[in-house]
Amino acid sequence: MLATNPDLAARWSQLRNEKPALRIRDAAASLGVSEAALVALGTATPLDGDWRAILNEMPGVGRVMCLTRNDDCVHERHGRFEDVQVTGPHGLVLGPDIDLRLFLGQWKLGFAVSEPLKAGERLSLQFFDASGDAVHKIYATDETDRAAFDALIARHTAAEPPAFAPAPRAVDPVDRPDSEIDIDGLRAAWRKMRDTHEFFGMLGKFKVGRVQALRLVGDEFARELPARALRGAMEAAAADKTPIMIFVGSRGCIQIHTGRIAHLLDTHGWFNILDPDFNLHLREQAVARVFSVRKPTDDGVVTSIEAFDGHNRTILLMFGERKPGKPELEPWRAIVARLERQAAS
Repeated sequence: MLATNPDLAARWSQLRNEKPALRIRDAAASLGVSEAALVALGTATPLDGDWRAILNEMPGVGRVMCLTRNDDCVHERHGRFEDVQVTGPHGLVLGPDIDLRLFLGQWKLGFAVSEPLKAGERLSLQFFDASGDAVHKIYATDETDRAAFDALIARHTAAEPPAFAPAPRAVDPVDRPDSEIDIDGLRAAWRKMRDTHEFFGMLGKFKVGRVQALRLVGDEFARELPARALRGAMEAAAADKTPIMIFVGSRGCIQIHTGRIAHLLDTHGWFNILDPDFNLHLREQAVARVFSVRKPTDDGVVTSIEAFDGHNRTILLMFGERKPGKPELEPWRAIVARLERQAAS
């Protein structure tokens, strides 16, 4: 069972009364407990841990809302699970709406959660890592086949409540000194890239942090921009109706939106995209560094806007809409070039 303080339920209730809009991840941090511990206080049915089977069965429940977040960005996408490829510790969901990269080795605990609303309930599947942080959530919507969703939960209800004690969060890695990095080798390897997926292997080969590499590689491939450039990229894409891709990741999932964005709004310290099938909530004050990045590929240069927090953790990545075999959209390149000119002026 999850270990909880005897008074945790009372403290959680008081905090919700004081700050009803506070997100549960932030509430858990404020109370000094894991998010999983707060979820377990409610109507939460433990799941059996067969994550692969659950995900492979998701196409049968119809449209849902998927949510993946990190400390500073929440990514919510409506759609159906299609083209689910989950057979080992890694998996893919490659539908036009729900687009996920899954790292199931990080999934340690799951619940079916029922939350009371003014009219009815909100039902979800919520999955947590070894620290009790949520790695992914799947919510039923008005378009979900509730009978199929309920049957999936019944099939995967755990026979006994799980034994779970949250582990400390992993310590952020420390970059080696810049003087120890083979910068010329890094630049040469970067120039030889033929696919964006080679990027992570290159960082590992040169034992260099992501932000560190962006700082060191030079203006040919990466330029630091003001933090406000992230908002600027979204505003420009909305104004120009340029289709984009936005990647937001947890330890156990990367969730991707592809398409246009339209409705942008500031609320209570969050910068939001509020479209019918896609919502994004960005804690803008947490954005410490933003870079424009160019990676060579066989399809031409791929350009991104990449945002990081004060600990060099990735908040989100933003690209122009693209598919393998097709060049990058020129309107997206124009947006990035405009942001770079503004930063240089």
